[in-house]
Amino acid sequence: MTDLEQQALERIEKRRRRPVRFADDTITMAHGAGGKATQALVAGMIAPAFADATLAELDDGARIELGDTELVLTTDSFVVRPLRFPGGSIGALAVNGTVNDLAVCGARPTALAVALVLEEGLDANVLSGEIDAMAAAARVAGVRLVTGDTKVVERGKADGMYVTTTGVGMLDRRAALARRDLRPGDRILLSGPVGDHGTAILLARGELDLEADVVSDTAPLWPVADALLGAAGSELRAMRDATRGGVATVLNELAAAAGVGIVVDEAAVPVRPAVQGACEILGIDPMYVANEGRLVAVVAPSVADAALDAVRALPAGSGAALIGRVGDEPAGMVLVRTAFGGTRIMDMLVGDPLPRIC
Repeated sequence: MTDLEQQALERIEKRRRRPVRFADDTITMAHGAGGKATQALVAGMIAPAFADATLAELDDGARIELGDTELVLTTDSFVVRPLRFPGGSIGALAVNGTVNDLAVCGARPTALAVALVLEEGLDANVLSGEIDAMAAAARVAGVRLVTGDTKVVERGKADGMYVTTTGVGMLDRRAALARRDLRPGDRILLSGPVGDHGTAILLARGELDLEADVVSDTAPLWPVADALLGAAGSELRAMRDATRGGVATVLNELAAAAGVGIVVDEAAVPVRPAVQGACEILGIDPMYVANEGRLVAVVAPSVADAALDAVRALPAGSGAALIGRVGDEPAGMVLVRTAFGGTRIMDMLVGDPLPRIC
């Protein structure tokens, strides 16, 4: 690394150490994209108002101790447009997205609550189809839908329907996950190709003159998480589902939380040709595109190969790969080793290139 590059990294790191604060005058679409703007909103405005240590961790779910039992609680809202897309729909997405937040916390999904906001004029057949989709997804995920709520708003106020879900899971005793525990030498495992979901949504909107055979990857991730826990046990450091902001944002969050550097081998990242082609035309890096059936795991080097084999043995993990490793420096940052032998910084998502994808 040259002196000039080192100075640039030091300036970036100094800026990142500044306390997160929310300074915008209005809410924009970027505040819902899962990147820097979302972090500023949540960490700079919402979390400080409640002064709760668990909330301040900004994890996918919260652990709750009830005697000898430890539960994990998570909640999420879904505003995807269009309601149906290749490979899924808002109903299936709501179930999968919620159980996946539990899974990457090391919890076996148990029960869901669902709240529906319906728009006046919504076709009853469309609603029935989404109810059926939720029920089918819940059966596949092995989770019960136990309570809920329904509201109706005026025509034109909800794009058909919005869904809010709350999930509860039982923490697996094998799980000892803490994103602050990443250590130099740890390996980065990705459970499958990136960018399928976000690209499928974009093409389904029909706003671009593009055609490609891309299907959303929406699926429950507990089988993958279970396999990783079985293969790696306490050597499984952390798991995150790479939804809004994509894999790039997840890696930045992990690096910042642990104060380590992460180096990604660009050539090792699995991307389907159709997704790569669509992203190149649109000028979007697939690493920033949302996924709904992919997770990022950090494992100790001694169990990396066993963890990869365990995931690849599953139908949902056949495209899994080891894509990088953890190092000492640059602390809190993610670098990409390009196919041409160079290195570049891969920052957290800025803006919102693909709004309303979940």
